[in-house]
Amino acid sequence: MDLNKSNIKKILGIITFTLVLLSLLMNMGRVLSFLSFLWGILFPFVLGGAIAFILNIPMTAIEKKLFPQNGKIARSLSLVLSLAGVLAVITIVIVVVIPQLGKTFDSISAGMVTFLPQMQKWLEELFRDWDVVEAYIESLEFDWMSWLNGVKDFALSGAGSVVSYTMSATMTVINGVVTFFISFVFSLYLLIQKETLGRQCNKVICALFPQKAVEKISHICSLSHRIFSNFITGQCLEALILGMMFLVSMTIFRMPYALLVGVLIAFTALIPMVGAFIGCVVGAFLILMVNPMQAVFFVILFLVLQQIEGNLIYPHVVGNSVGLPSIWVLFAVTVGGKLMGIAGMLIFIPLMSVIYALFRDWVNQRIKDASFARKKK
Repeated sequence: MDLNKSNIKKILGIITFTLVLLSLLMNMGRVLSFLSFLWGILFPFVLGGAIAFILNIPMTAIEKKLFPQNGKIARSLSLVLSLAGVLAVITIVIVVVIPQLGKTFDSISAGMVTFLPQMQKWLEELFRDWDVVEAYIESLEFDWMSWLNGVKDFALSGAGSVVSYTMSATMTVINGVVTFFISFVFSLYLLIQKETLGRQCNKVICALFPQKAVEKISHICSLSHRIFSNFITGQCLEALILGMMFLVSMTIFRMPYALLVGVLIAFTALIPMVGAFIGCVVGAFLILMVNPMQAVFFVILFLVLQQIEGNLIYPHVVGNSVGLPSIWVLFAVTVGGKLMGIAGMLIFIPLMSVIYALFRDWVNQRIKDASFARKKK
């Protein structure tokens, strides 16, 4: 190999990279500790960016529909209306759902005293011909009130340990409030100055990278923004439609807890693929305490509405905006849930869609270039 100036620079770059990589691997503990410290510093700003991205979706729609002539006043009014809409949703949940949720838990506590003996009799009738099972069921004795008293005594006995953790819990709450406040203020700054910040970021990218790389970065950012925005909009709209379907259908069939279950399924449906089933389990349990047969009918109703939602609503509302095959949606939900919990499930689907779209374009371009090269020969 010719050891010219260019090749020597490449060799030195490879050696430097190898030494740095080996140094990082040999000090992995310190590297992870530093990354954790760095993430703690950057987390409020990352959270603020996420809040700004979500609020920007309704804010942009309001700005285009109500204030076609852009300006500082229009931007401020659009931001205020977006925040008012979010606060209205939170207020509705607090005012309407939470009181009903408290009444539900009270009725469940009172109903469990009579439900468990009825369940025991029902099981005895069901396994009447099974002597061993029937004898075991008859031997079961469950004093619900004694269990509640035991929980109360346990809570009182642990009062001393609870007091010892009061200060640490208080500091955790204070740190969380401060973090959210910083994130919220940062998100407002991003939303008000988003065009200016966009131009500044574009100048930095143009200064650091060549023109071809700038075009590629711009394409990736534009694609990511479009997919993430469409996914969030579609997921919220799909969850709202599904919750309304359950509210209306349960009201028509005179099922209990229609409003509570409808809101619960609407919120859990924001979790892709598995969220609605969580709402189904909770809703079936609540109805089971009132009427076991209605609980069975609720599960059947859930399966019917889920088929309608999965085959008709989701493909048109969310599926087209994501453009990701079902197998990769399942992969994204699984990996995202393992790494980051519920937030990972929401993030990894559009992220996987971006990667899928870029990889598909790269494959198509390679095939196109190969076909052109063969024709040229």
